[in-house]
Amino acid sequence: MTINCNGTLVDLSSPKVMGILNLTPDSFYDGGKYKKEKEILIQVEKMLYEGATFIDVGGYSSRPGAKHISEEEELSRVVPIVSLLVKEFPEILISIDSFRSRVAGEAVHAGGAIINDISGGKVDEEMFAKVAELQVPYILMHMKGTPQNMQSNPNYNDIVKELILFFSEQIFKLRELKVNDIIIDVGFGFGKTIPHNFELLKKLELFSSLEVPVLTGISRKSMLYKTLKITPSEALNATTVANTIALLNGTNILRVHDVKQAVEAIQIVNNL
Repeated sequence: MTINCNGTLVDLSSPKVMGILNLTPDSFYDGGKYKKEKEILIQVEKMLYEGATFIDVGGYSSRPGAKHISEEEELSRVVPIVSLLVKEFPEILISIDSFRSRVAGEAVHAGGAIINDISGGKVDEEMFAKVAELQVPYILMHMKGTPQNMQSNPNYNDIVKELILFFSEQIFKLRELKVNDIIIDVGFGFGKTIPHNFELLKKLELFSSLEVPVLTGISRKSMLYKTLKITPSEALNATTVANTIALLNGTNILRVHDVKQAVEAIQIVNNL
């Protein structure tokens, strides 16, 4: 199970880690933490040193109820930082966390290697064509609604069945456009209740029937800290437990704030 990132072949048969770099002032855990170039470079160097294969760069906060920002503002946050990181770390594999095709395109031209779309192609109808044109791996995530309204009242008759149908339809469209490398993400916390999230975590291995790699982004999320009645900053242990369950259920990429602990979880699971 290999994906091609700017000519670098990444083998996902052994799980990999994607480190999160939020360039937003209002992300739920680390919003506003990385504003200056020096802070950004120190954090990215730390994540790469600890074993991150990918760095996911995002300039639009997708936490529930997040403020909507313009395309221009997102571009101004993301593109200069992608250019900076590629210059500083020439081997870096950057994932562009955006649902806008223009942002994704400009960021890939600046040196990005993957597009990570929380809307799974549902917000920007040009996104699939842009991915096909760029020929980069595409992370297809499921989200019900938008970040502004997704948690108002999410309901499903059978969440696993509905998500598998969604992914099947979107993968078919991408394959028709000759997109080779597709990764799916069930979208923990994106239009799902806490019970929905735990059902997806429990049944994650069912998504392997789609025969594409699976990414899990569960790091410090509310399903963990609300369940334990703690804060996101106290949810590292819970994250490691959830990541381990995801690995045992077939996840290929862990998207995390804390790279070292995720790499260790992979090493332990690999030794089973």
